[in-house]
Amino acid sequence: MERLPTPPGEGQGEARDAGEPPYTATATIDDQGFVTGWSEEARRLLGYAPAQVVGFPAAQLLADDVGEQVRRAAAGQERLNGTVTLRRGDGHRLRLGLLAHHRRGSGGAGEWLVVCAVADPAYTFRGEAPAERTFLQAPCAMAVFDTDLRLMRANAGMEDALSLEERQMLGLRLPEIAPCPANDEAEGKMRLVVKTGQSQQVKPCLHPAGISAGHSCSATLAPLRDPDGQVRAVCLAAHHESQGYLAQERTPLLNDADVGTAVDIATRARTTTMTLQNSLLPQTLPDQAALEVASRYLPAATRAGLGGDWFDVIPLSGARVALVVGDVVGHGIRASATMGRLRTAVRTLAEVDLPPDELLTHLDDLVLHLSAEEGGTGSTPETAGGIGTTCLYAVYDPVSRRCTLARAGHPPPAVAAPNGTVYLLDVPAGPPLGLGGLPFETLETELPEGSLLVLYTDGLLQPREHDIDEALDNMFTALARPATQVETVCDSVLAAVLTHRPDDDVALLIARTRALHADKVAVWNLASDPAIVAQARRHTTDQLAAWRLDDATLIAELIVSELVTNAIRYGRPPIQLRLIHEDNTLISEVFDSSSTAPHLRRARLFDEGGRGLLMVAQLAHRWGTRHGPLGKTIWAEQFLAAGT
Repeated sequence: MERLPTPPGEGQGEARDAGEPPYTATATIDDQGFVTGWSEEARRLLGYAPAQVVGFPAAQLLADDVGEQVRRAAAGQERLNGTVTLRRGDGHRLRLGLLAHHRRGSGGAGEWLVVCAVADPAYTFRGEAPAERTFLQAPCAMAVFDTDLRLMRANAGMEDALSLEERQMLGLRLPEIAPCPANDEAEGKMRLVVKTGQSQQVKPCLHPAGISAGHSCSATLAPLRDPDGQVRAVCLAAHHESQGYLAQERTPLLNDADVGTAVDIATRARTTTMTLQNSLLPQTLPDQAALEVASRYLPAATRAGLGGDWFDVIPLSGARVALVVGDVVGHGIRASATMGRLRTAVRTLAEVDLPPDELLTHLDDLVLHLSAEEGGTGSTPETAGGIGTTCLYAVYDPVSRRCTLARAGHPPPAVAAPNGTVYLLDVPAGPPLGLGGLPFETLETELPEGSLLVLYTDGLLQPREHDIDEALDNMFTALARPATQVETVCDSVLAAVLTHRPDDDVALLIARTRALHADKVAVWNLASDPAIVAQARRHTTDQLAAWRLDDATLIAELIVSELVTNAIRYGRPPIQLRLIHEDNTLISEVFDSSSTAPHLRRARLFDEGGRGLLMVAQLAHRWGTRHGPLGKTIWAEQFLAAGT
């Protein structure tokens, strides 16, 4: 039986190397509803020769009796788009998405140009990691076209500019989406990008029908390359030269000034929310030696506005690193603002080295306070102040290679071991934040060096095409054969799980574990005796000589001497000294079993003591106290000269 063609986006697979290439079927219809033009591609799609349709009413091609409804919808419009069911020459019914532009024909009479992108079901526009990467946190109007110059992706900015959804443009060329001479010229420049690999500047017409082409926008056409350097797609990134003009001209197209104003307000609100959220998310990930980290953030495709998903990477004392991913309930500016407050709170709590379960407890209290403050401001009680927010907090120690995690209503993280085994960590499922009174529990597990730790928000596992189990299987398959670079692993996971822009925001954080081996760590147990301070200094001098860090010896000796003296004088045995050499940082730590925290104070002129920690604070880049279940650790970090 003959396989019927389908519009791009329906019935597609994930490979792009199979199936018949897409094409565009076109027809022209005059204002009286008679077919005046019929392309070869239209014959190929529906099976009618030109002689069978040209000069006949176009309504005869409709499988359903909706001709009068279409005529009423077209009255006074410059563009129509929608889905209709047509009848093929062989009797089959075929449901297609059509885009129609009203124009003046060669004789001056009005006519409709109707276009439809058609693809073999085995051919797909999806699965290209570079296209997904292009859309991350993009504030401008962007679209990606394949090497045949057919649209593969369009972000929210492009949808707003053209007043078309992505699915309505898939597979069409730019002049077919918005016919005008400027777009014909832009398409010529696209061919040049594909051929030469060089970026081009153009001024396309990215406006809804009815807006004057004289108000164009500036755009860059840039090549998107595969790992071998071959051009696989062309990215169009555009900024309108007059945002205000576009807003003014959009209103009459909608035949309702109130609706037009609402669209403009929604568009501005989305832009404002995206700008706010981008400013609150990490602009760059911090340098640290414990983990190789990559992240992705994908805004939702819905008009509800951006959500409150966030992620963070926080260097801690002792060469450890904290990873956090969270998801605030709701969308829009309020969700983004709440996200910013919670992310700041997490960083503040992490700075005092709270364990994961205690950190989430303090965060839970904060959400309760915020909800109480917002209770009288008209917020929805269920989501005020971030109630219902989910969060996962993990701390990885490269010395012990152990990871400690706790979660508040958040999906459990995945681990891909170096041997290819992929599994979910059984982190105890605490309640979402803001419910209060319920405890959070931790899981501590050892991760072999080279393991992948995958944190994500629930939007990743809720694609419209399949259920969560299938999404998990797809993610596990991608993680079982990880690429060398973590950045590539992120793209592989997104390509495997998402075949459309997500219906909910997605935050993805992937970390490959590293280890600090014994040659980078030195530990000594010390007696609680003032005479041992000199021995601690000798241990430090000898170890730094072995690490060839002689230039750091003087300051390190002073820091160690003061920390050990403080532990002997104010702490309790056992006492332990640990030195860690991490890249260009030397970490000195002294542990004792007392839980009493030291206080930094300025000694008076005639005081005999009290200057030790002040000296440490002045000599070290940073210092602090880390409490554990059996005592505390006072630590200090000093930067080393580059190349040591």
